[in-house]
Amino acid sequence: MARNLDVALLRSFAVAADLRSMTAASQALNLTQGAVSQQIARLEALTGGSLFIRDRRNLRLTPSGERLLAKVRQLLSLNDEIWAGINGGILDGPVRIGAPYDLIGPCISPVLKGFAEAFPQVELSLVCGSSPELAERLAGGELDLAVVEEPVATARGEHLMADRLVWVGARGGTAHAKLPLPLSLVVDSCIFKPVVTAALQRQGRNWRTVFENGGLDATFATVRMDLAVSAWLAFTVPADLEILPTDCGLPELPSLAVTLHLPDRPPTPAAAELAHHVRDAFARQRLAA
Repeated sequence: MARNLDVALLRSFAVAADLRSMTAASQALNLTQGAVSQQIARLEALTGGSLFIRDRRNLRLTPSGERLLAKVRQLLSLNDEIWAGINGGILDGPVRIGAPYDLIGPCISPVLKGFAEAFPQVELSLVCGSSPELAERLAGGELDLAVVEEPVATARGEHLMADRLVWVGARGGTAHAKLPLPLSLVVDSCIFKPVVTAALQRQGRNWRTVFENGGLDATFATVRMDLAVSAWLAFTVPADLEILPTDCGLPELPSLAVTLHLPDRPPTPAAAELAHHVRDAFARQRLAA
């Protein structure tokens, strides 16, 4: 006999996973914290294991929880789409999303393409910039949602994934061995810059700026020509460039979080649906990593 899943349990689980807090999830769902905790407990009983690791600071997904969350997002997205159709609601209107330059190709472009095909009446606008710039524009009401990069320890947005920040150079290149180190970053306000320069200062390595504020393609070009090295999240490095090995003489860099930010005001239906698409895409990215 077929068994039916309770969508309310799944939604509470997904919101708690996104916000990493039962208290925050209860506020978002307009439920008591006890009700959310009970729903999670019922879902854990159904799945036969713990979905969260609970500590003093926040909730963390167990491996079983990570696997379940990717499927739950798909089901909730389809559920919401069906209800919108039943209620005669056709998603339309403008949606403005912001993202850093380096995430456009590997992540954001496929999301927007799929979303535009599913909801052709939505007027999509993409704003590119550094993560600090995008956070300011979201706070100022210029964006409906933003995907940004943040240090893991101080990340304030909804966690989508984390990845290593790596040194990148031309294949077979020698720029990494030059003194001072020639460094190329996309924009002066890039979130990577303080992390990279702090690591170089701790090592006592002098550096100089080769290129800045000219866009991602121009930064790629300076690295491909072996005029400079750069630093990017590992999963965004183009195949024709090289992630420099740990013994290349450059300091180790930390991991960074990719996070989703929504404004304080309630999102429009179109913005909420686009946020679902973003979450699904990064869930697939985590599974593929």
